[in-house]
Amino acid sequence: MVDTLERYAPNENLRRDEAAWRAENITWHFAEVQLDLGNASDPSALSFTSITTLNFSSKRADTFLDFIHESVQEVLVNGTAIDLSSAVLDARIYLDTLRTDAPNTVRITGQALYSRSGEGLHRFVDPQDGETYLYTQFEPSEARRVFACFEQPDLKTSFRFTLTGPSAWHLASNQPIVDEVFNDDGTKTVACSPTPPISSYITAVLAGPYHVERAEHVQELPDGEELVIEMAATCRASLAEHFDGQEILELTSRGLDYYHELFAYPYPWGKYDSAFVPEYNLGAMENPGLVTFTESYVFTSHATEAQYEQRGNTIMHEMAHMWFGDLVTMKWWDDLWLKESFADYIGTLANDEATDFTTAWTTFAARRKAWAYVADQMPTTHPIVADIPDLLAADQNFDGITYAKGASVLKQLAAFVGAEAFRDAARSYFRKHAYANTSLEDFLQALEFASGRDMRQWADAWLKTSGVPKLKISYSTDEQGFISAAQLEQFGTDPISGQRIIRPHVLSVGAYELREGKLVRTESVPVELTGQAVALDFLVGRKVPDLLLPNDGDETYALIEFDAASRSTLLNNLSGLTDSLPRATCWASLWDAVRSATLDAQSYAKAILAHAHTVTDAGVFTVLTNQLVDSISKYVAPELRVELRSEAVEVLTGWLAIFEPGSDQQTTTARILTRLARSGVANEVIDAFLGEQPNRLQVTVDEQLLWNSYVALAASGRLDASAEAQMHAVAKANPTSIAHNAVRTALAARPDAQVKESAFDTVLMARDEKSELSNDALSATALGFSLGSASLLAPFESRFWAAILPVFETMSMEFATRVIEGLFPGHQDLDGSVEQNQALACATKWLEDNAQAPTALKRILLEERAELERSLNAQAFSRTSR
Repeated sequence: MVDTLERYAPNENLRRDEAAWRAENITWHFAEVQLDLGNASDPSALSFTSITTLNFSSKRADTFLDFIHESVQEVLVNGTAIDLSSAVLDARIYLDTLRTDAPNTVRITGQALYSRSGEGLHRFVDPQDGETYLYTQFEPSEARRVFACFEQPDLKTSFRFTLTGPSAWHLASNQPIVDEVFNDDGTKTVACSPTPPISSYITAVLAGPYHVERAEHVQELPDGEELVIEMAATCRASLAEHFDGQEILELTSRGLDYYHELFAYPYPWGKYDSAFVPEYNLGAMENPGLVTFTESYVFTSHATEAQYEQRGNTIMHEMAHMWFGDLVTMKWWDDLWLKESFADYIGTLANDEATDFTTAWTTFAARRKAWAYVADQMPTTHPIVADIPDLLAADQNFDGITYAKGASVLKQLAAFVGAEAFRDAARSYFRKHAYANTSLEDFLQALEFASGRDMRQWADAWLKTSGVPKLKISYSTDEQGFISAAQLEQFGTDPISGQRIIRPHVLSVGAYELREGKLVRTESVPVELTGQAVALDFLVGRKVPDLLLPNDGDETYALIEFDAASRSTLLNNLSGLTDSLPRATCWASLWDAVRSATLDAQSYAKAILAHAHTVTDAGVFTVLTNQLVDSISKYVAPELRVELRSEAVEVLTGWLAIFEPGSDQQTTTARILTRLARSGVANEVIDAFLGEQPNRLQVTVDEQLLWNSYVALAASGRLDASAEAQMHAVAKANPTSIAHNAVRTALAARPDAQVKESAFDTVLMARDEKSELSNDALSATALGFSLGSASLLAPFESRFWAAILPVFETMSMEFATRVIEGLFPGHQDLDGSVEQNQALACATKWLEDNAQAPTALKRILLEERAELERSLNAQAFSRTSR
């Protein structure tokens, strides 16, 4: 820990030792935040007035506040103005005249900037009606872009927000409004009640002419009292016709019932608002009393069951945070898993048990776990309990390991200690640590008390190591073909320590026989694997099953390496596996084999074409069809793509006819065909979607399919002057944000060198000829740029490598990440050996030449490089497997 206050700039990247030093010395009593947003509708107004009053005790005369600002007008310390020239340095305000014998009151008056990056206070102008909308996004450390504060999770306080905005606007924060005054200038000022103690990153503000729907949740508590929770669901006014707010409020109410029973701790945050906001960087954010969600969950096109299920899962995930994360918060970002892993696991549990969705765990296996498996095989993998030295590292740790691997491990933990012990541990954890901050040790103590088991070895094996364990079944047979010995083995290497992966697993092993085209489970036996291997005596003396499936119930976190007979059975008979969870597990492990270059991508693609149409789970079907496109475009040898792509178009076009018109499967198939069509195939399908309606394919062309089709038309080189004029006319007739960004993507997707140069420059500067880009406009342009052949985009690679460091040093984290990932030359055609690939070689050289570059930047490039290398290795394997 630091022992003196060091002044330096730039200083936005708060270090863990600095935060610990400050937490040791500061006790924060309360904060008053006044924001004047009355000028938000004026496009020339770049900033707003922010006044913060902090009351805190300090053991020392010096400390610092965090405030990323346009300007600071005044700082009063206990009523006395201090010299701004010495106090204000970059993103910090240094104080050195504090009282140590009594609380201090510090008042900061300044101007904070409106945001277009989704960080801080984001401002969006609706292209449909010209209305302005504001919302905040602060995690992990962006509250300081809006008001002065101690920006670290273990300095909690009570916040009281006062907001000024146009009188017709909906103004909201974490707590209910207790006072409202209408001003003479056409604005109003609302005062919110104080929050219970919370961290700065979960405070929130919402302002704009939002459409609001309301309901009330009444909860009977164990003592017989009634807890009344006022609920609201909001979206932009122009989306109101598409908004199923009452369904969202009903799901919210179900979740509150479920969590009250599960946690036995009353919801502590008063009201429960759910705000669906534009250009959101995340799926959602757990601000207590004012949860924010991406407005992509307001469905303007046909929504499949998978999309509704995903939205339901997100609602339950964020609600779990009201306890795990908001009520009890990690001390520092090392223990981010203490909220995100828990919310991912318990949110899925709630979606499965408290809603009408029946495939929550199947979708988790197919989608969330797949994310974890990819992240855990990256060179940047890390333990679930991570080492986070500063805020830049924290910003990048919202990844597949912290969320989905952590959730998978917690699911295994519940199997290991029992669901009741896990529940009892959570209950005691909330009671003991309410409104406080914790670390791993605190939760382990709760688990040990509830289960009676020593959790240290389990925690060391699962939470403090890295890498994906793999499971396989080895067996030997006698002369008659009966199994004489069999065992379940785990193998793998921790990529950080180099040690063999040995983790305890409680799981089931399934045996299946092929009967009349169906894979029928004949046995599923519980197994506890504590070392490298365990005998499977139940298999001895029987014929070799057609399919042996470790992790049959998806209880643990592991990939499966199938024996040769089981793999062959699966590739030829996947449509015969009708139980959704083991089916998703099998598909996931086969997909990993493609990415690991142990199964050729063309075989996997052909398996999808042969069997995916029988998958009734909308979430898994969506995952598989997307993997089909990725297999062809990234993992199949280039010389095999044309034939395989044509075969895929023929099969999928046939599916359009066999699926019920308007069904989830038909809708998903149509959308996937537009992805395939970017390469110049399925022209007749695209023409049908863009032609006179209804079309001969009996497919309903909604907003999403319409714009996907225009992007495909452009990327395939068929957006001529007439088609472009038609595209602009359609966008003008219904000028939604979806339309505006799709037009950006389509124009940048045209296979023309000058078009690509313009798009490259636009992304690199984050602005076009009119103005600075928003986060979503930036990504839309980058997507269009990337939709080009490797040869067309090759001339931009040298400029890309030269621009990386300046981009990272001059842009916010969100923008820099979007630019670098969006322009990275990740789609390459293998020509010669993998090592000879120019883009891969340049990535390697840049990392070698820039060893002193920021760790966060190197992480982005290491992951992009790793994914590129995987695709090239898979192409090489595909070529040799023809």
